[in-house]
Amino acid sequence: KRMFGTYFRVGFYGTKFGDLDEQEFVYKEPAITKLAEISHRLEGFYGERFGEDVLEVIKDSNPVDKCKLDPNKAYIQITYVEPYFDTYEMKDRITYFDKNYNLRRFMYCTPFTLDGRAHGELHEQFKRKTILTTSHAFPYIKTRVNVTHKEEIILTPIEVAIEDMQKKTQELAFATHQDPADPKMLQMVLQGSVGTTVNQGPLEVAQVFLSEIPSDPKLFRHHNKLRLCFKDFTKRCEDALRKNKSLIGPDQKEYQRELERNYHRLKEALQPLINRKIPQLYKAVLPVTCHRDSFSRMSLRKMDL
Repeated sequence: KRMFGTYFRVGFYGTKFGDLDEQEFVYKEPAITKLAEISHRLEGFYGERFGEDVLEVIKDSNPVDKCKLDPNKAYIQITYVEPYFDTYEMKDRITYFDKNYNLRRFMYCTPFTLDGRAHGELHEQFKRKTILTTSHAFPYIKTRVNVTHKEEIILTPIEVAIEDMQKKTQELAFATHQDPADPKMLQMVLQGSVGTTVNQGPLEVAQVFLSEIPSDPKLFRHHNKLRLCFKDFTKRCEDALRKNKSLIGPDQKEYQRELERNYHRLKEALQPLINRKIPQLYKAVLPVTCHRDSFSRMSLRKMDL
């Protein structure tokens, strides 16, 4: 059980930093380091250098507008980041070691709404994914490596919902198939999935995004993808409930029954939302006439997304 690193992005802003002004770095810290710890350490270090009244820590992870900063102050922005891998990379990065070695790309997410607030209702919640590339791969001889490239991906509210549901489904699958089984973890994930309905829970997500077919054809694919995510989610909930039933003792049978009742209520409420297909996505393609010898055949293909 090796201790790998925890990573933070640190940005420096202000002429007092000299060459470091507007430079960004990824810091590698021991795996148990919290954001407050590195923030306190850097604040103390640069506070002694420039004066505590001159140094200011930017508390959010939003893009920094230099025009709004005081030219007589020095600013640092610290953000927790995670190693980022493309889907094809994950095929080769199987073990825990693979996922913590030769790291050059890191990601952090910033929630936002179009009116400037960080958090809003489901239908107005966007997310900005920022992917950083460093000049050298970690682990490296230095624990601070400069960022050489930055890429931003903006997720629309329905894309945020898709990502959240995929994450919930993955958590359920992991807790269900964990070996050895961890009943507490399984019940915690189940409770968050089928427990008493809470704001922005799975049912509310479905009601917001799946209650009506979108008028914009560009959203058809996202609508269909979210619908399929919910189908997978309900199947994983059923698997998790079955697994939990095999793990519990007599003292938890009533709790199991309550979870099952909640699941059936959730499934019943979701059924009309996830069974409605968008007709435009399932139109038959024009008949294809294929001449072979003395007869022709007709075939219809379904667009399967």
